[in-house]
Amino acid sequence: MKIVLWGATGMVGQGVLRECLAAPDVDEVLVVGRTGGGVVHPKLREIVHGDFFDYRSIEHELQGYDACFFCLGVSAAGMDEAGYTRLTYDLTLAAANTLVRLNPAMVFVYVSGAGTDSSEQGRSMWARVKGRTENALRKLPFRQVFLFRPGFIEPVHGERSKTTLSRVVYVLSRPLVPLLRALFPRHILSTVIIGQAMLSVARHGAPRAILECQDILDAAGRA
Repeated sequence: MKIVLWGATGMVGQGVLRECLAAPDVDEVLVVGRTGGGVVHPKLREIVHGDFFDYRSIEHELQGYDACFFCLGVSAAGMDEAGYTRLTYDLTLAAANTLVRLNPAMVFVYVSGAGTDSSEQGRSMWARVKGRTENALRKLPFRQVFLFRPGFIEPVHGERSKTTLSRVVYVLSRPLVPLLRALFPRHILSTVIIGQAMLSVARHGAPRAILECQDILDAAGRA
């Protein structure tokens, strides 16, 4: 299996990349990023690309892939709806529209978030924009599209968020993770579980397109 990955330097993407490189049935992982990630592995290839809204100059590099794991995202904190839409909806669809034209038989997996608003009509700005993004992705003629909606994510192998606020939250909450896991076992995921679940749906599919926390756990169990 050949996988192309966006967001490999973020916390989720770091974990997903680790699981992909460890998987025996993954032959190649192509990481598309604005900077190099510093990871060296025989299966890994990187493309440093500056414009995430235009892929015409690297289209020849993006052909022949079986799955895309799109882990790139930004926090809505301090952003208005127009700005968040550009960096969530527009950016994601720029990549997805390119990939579906080049690889229509691809499985596309998108990291969304718990609480996403599929109606696009709710009061929460980020949830509306995520819902609009999910809905647009489901209309594209990929072989399959899966939308992951994780809640709290535990970094397992030293993965770190690129956002300062997120890093602080994870440092402060780390002592509480065992308690949270005991109280809410179906709502606490790890970077390992998300990576394994993505590989699982790329291999075997899933009963539904939208995967909430329990669905992600179930998919990881089938990996």
